Amino acid sequence: MDEQKIQSIVNSVLRELGEKNIDVGQVTSLPQPAKAQPQVATSQSSAAVTTEDTGGGLEDLSLDKFVHWNGIRDAKNAAINDDMIGQTAARVCQGRAGSRPRTLSLLRFVADHSRSKDTVVKEVSPEWLTEHDIWEVQSKVADKAEYLTRPDLGRLLSDEGKKIVMERCVQSPQVQVVISDGLSTDAVTNNYDEILPPLVKGLESAGFNVGTPFFLRYGRVKAQDEIGKLLQAEVNLLLIGERPGLGQSESLSCYCIYKPTEDTVESDRMVISNIHDHGTPPVEAAAVIVDLTRKMIEQKASGLNLKR
Repeated sequence: MDEQKIQSIVNSVLRELGEKNIDVGQVTSLPQPAKAQPQVATSQSSAAVTTEDTGGGLEDLSLDKFVHWNGIRDAKNAAINDDMIGQTAARVCQGRAGSRPRTLSLLRFVADHSRSKDTVVKEVSPEWLTEHDIWEVQSKVADKAEYLTRPDLGRLLSDEGKKIVMERCVQSPQVQVVISDGLSTDAVTNNYDEILPPLVKGLESAGFNVGTPFFLRYGRVKAQDEIGKLLQAEVNLLLIGERPGLGQSESLSCYCIYKPTEDTVESDRMVISNIHDHGTPPVEAAAVIVDLTRKMIEQKASGLNLKR
């Protein structure tokens, strides 16, 4: 819009307001202030955290310097805050801007929340399954949207899934291992290589007859009961992606049960949770699961009935 048109609009507004003697004015453009380099303030002891020239965007907020950022200004002893930040993944020492969170703290919260939402709706791709030489069956759930709204359907195998399991799996194994996406695709894709090979190898080295591992798409925990009954496995181990938390979208759990039946209740089940690089390392979790499996087979029990 040119200056003459702008001035015409201004004059029309002034006339509407009752002005009669309107001088022909001139629109003056105000000078634009120099663009300041964005900078994030830190505490006395923290290194300066600044954003680099990334085309107007921020650096990756998952970088360590942002995750362990000390946002408390003018602390009496900033080293205490730095030490606290180093001891926990919780959002401590973020600081405030009046009654509001600091900008960097808010941006990290939004980014972590988005990451958690993404891993719930993502899918394990057929290419990934092919690359890892593992085949899949599906629960009664048709798609991800139905999975999130119908947990009951995720607890049962589809008719086609039952048929595939019966055709391709070893019958009556001592231990049956199942992998499922659950509520976190990242949990499966990020931990699979670190946990499944050592787990299967550990079970075999312990002298157990291990069934045929497979991937269950859109599975819920209780689906392991139907699988256990179909294959007549002594122990069923379900590795499944857990509901993600803020900034932690890779948490895997292993649910363990001995000979599930129609009367199985949740107290018959045991779980080893928080399996990921920043929790229980996958290789360490595999060793714990092997030891737990040995106890279940020895005592022919699981859950509250298992004496540990």
